[in-house]
Amino acid sequence: MARKLKTYQTSLGFFDIAIAVPSMKAALDAWGSKSNLFHQGFASEVDDPDVIAAALSKPGVILKRPVGSDGPFREVAELPSDLSGEKVKGPPKRHPAKPGKRYPRKVDDQAARKAALAYEGEQRHRESQRRKEETARAKERERREQAIAKAQAAIEEAERAHEQRAGQIDTERAALEERSQAEDERWKKQKEKLEIALRRARG
Repeated sequence: MARKLKTYQTSLGFFDIAIAVPSMKAALDAWGSKSNLFHQGFASEVDDPDVIAAALSKPGVILKRPVGSDGPFREVAELPSDLSGEKVKGPPKRHPAKPGKRYPRKVDDQAARKAALAYEGEQRHRESQRRKEETARAKERERREQAIAKAQAAIEEAERAHEQRAGQIDTERAALEERSQAEDERWKKQKEKLEIALRRARG
């Protein structure tokens, strides 16, 4: 069964913001707040039927209106008109969401159930998208790791082949050096014999 949605409101920068979600925690998560604005008095549940109706028409979506105004909440809101042409000194003050008048709850139950179902459907869709993205990231990570392993294996194989060829060259070089020394020794002995024979011939 879909959880009933509640409408919560706070102020952020130049805007009052409202959202229809199942709980205060869901509202804080949607607003990206790391502190509990409700306990601090900066956020509250909304009783205004117009605000509730606007929020339920777009469950889970942050709606805005210029801070301090009583205009309708929308996905895209204009900046407060009193800021035009003026320099804003310092950061805007955050005004706590004032409960104001207590409105009777006259929200259409059918609309509320429909909004709750839409919210849960959107949450399931987002969760499905998140899982798909995580799967895609995992596949990409696996593909990258395989490519790295393949490249590393190619380097190691090439290094082994190089060491093998270098070893063969060293072996051949040692054999050539040995042959060269043997040739020098042979020539030295032959030259000595030939020089002896030459001296004898000269008498």
